[in-house]
Amino acid sequence: MLRGLIFDLGSTLIYNQHNNQWSQLRPRMVSDLVVDLKAQGLTFDNDQFAAAFIHNIEDFDQQRQTHFKEITTDYILRVTFTELNIQADHLDLPRALTALFAFSESQWQPMPHVHPTLRLLQERGLRLAIVSNAADSANVQRLIDNAALRPYFDPIIVSANVGVRKPNPRIFEPVLKTWGFAPNEVVMIGDTLGADILGAKNANMKSIWVTMQADTPYNIAHRDTILPDAICESLDQLPLIIGTLEVGS
Repeated sequence: MLRGLIFDLGSTLIYNQHNNQWSQLRPRMVSDLVVDLKAQGLTFDNDQFAAAFIHNIEDFDQQRQTHFKEITTDYILRVTFTELNIQADHLDLPRALTALFAFSESQWQPMPHVHPTLRLLQERGLRLAIVSNAADSANVQRLIDNAALRPYFDPIIVSANVGVRKPNPRIFEPVLKTWGFAPNEVVMIGDTLGADILGAKNANMKSIWVTMQADTPYNIAHRDTILPDAICESLDQLPLIIGTLEVGS
């Protein structure tokens, strides 16, 4: 019997018009960060800082994709300060990180059919949770609130808080413990084969791959090797698909 659903966030419950090409947005995001850091009194060369910070973001991103341990944006920013000998002892770091993510947050909006679908699933008595791979928890919390999603989900787990990323199965443990459910009573729903779907398999859960924004290099690489239990092309298909999985469970 299926009792709980764990959702990914980005490109599953919310979507962006850039189809996850965040490298296109990064110059604007870093520029906004620089403006805030300078307003807080930090002294540094703008171009040198931007180049070092972007390099560190890309370097640490490669690492997290390999060992599936989360590296927070807070940490990456502090590393950059140290490398460039920037004195930031009195910096309001949460404010600076908010400035960094503000523009990217404006690019997300609720996925079509998300609210009616979640209400219907709740009415069926299913428990709902979010497990998101993200380097900044506050960024995720704002995205959830901007899309008015919080009332549906408990708990909400962010890799920045737990230190590991999907597909490491440990990231699902807080949800299963909170609910008191066995893995075979839970379905993972997400857009990334190598994180969401493989993570579900590693945790002995069923999985549904949502494909609204899934045309990415990572997914193309795994399309024939990581196989979900079901595929969903639009969120309004989810209730029927979950009903089919319940019959087969």
